[in-house]
Amino acid sequence: MSNQGKVDCGRRRLVVATAAVGGVGAVAALVPFVSSLLPSERAKAAGAPVEVDISKLESGQMITVEWRGKPVWIINRTQEMLDTLPKLADQMADPNSEVKSQQPDYAANPTRSIKENLLVVVGICTHLGCSPTSKFKAGAEEGMTADWLGGFLCPCHGSTFDFAGRVFKAKPAPTNLEVPPHAYLSDTRILVGEDKKGA
Repeated sequence: MSNQGKVDCGRRRLVVATAAVGGVGAVAALVPFVSSLLPSERAKAAGAPVEVDISKLESGQMITVEWRGKPVWIINRTQEMLDTLPKLADQMADPNSEVKSQQPDYAANPTRSIKENLLVVVGICTHLGCSPTSKFKAGAEEGMTADWLGGFLCPCHGSTFDFAGRVFKAKPAPTNLEVPPHAYLSDTRILVGEDKKGA
């Protein structure tokens, strides 16, 4: 009988070891399956919302993130930048953002934003899809005219935009820069590509 007890104990260890190896194998097999349920990089590029941390975005600075394969600018505008907007209204092609396809309804306002100081805009010129460059300094210091108050220049064909992404009159770009759907998840996080959570 003592031999029988030893055999049972050995079998028990073998069963436990086999079950443990099988469990590890099952978990290993589940990892790719569970990963496949998460959005892929291709799906993110195709339009999945992008969450952005803006906690370190200081006043006067801009960061660029990618959404749907496009650059999206997030600019923390200074009061001086905001003060230029009403001064330029008569020079803008669409000063009141009346072309509705260029921004959600909640951004059809003088600052084209949810929060006055934070502009979220697609950084692609509406003329031929070039990417404008920032020309934040007023005057001729960055190669602009002496009366320049700051904004963006598309170097390809000369379209200029103010700090709200509004295009100047008589420029090749037909409309203002696009404001994508977005929402604030908190004071320091923006969700670009979806506006159901807070807009």
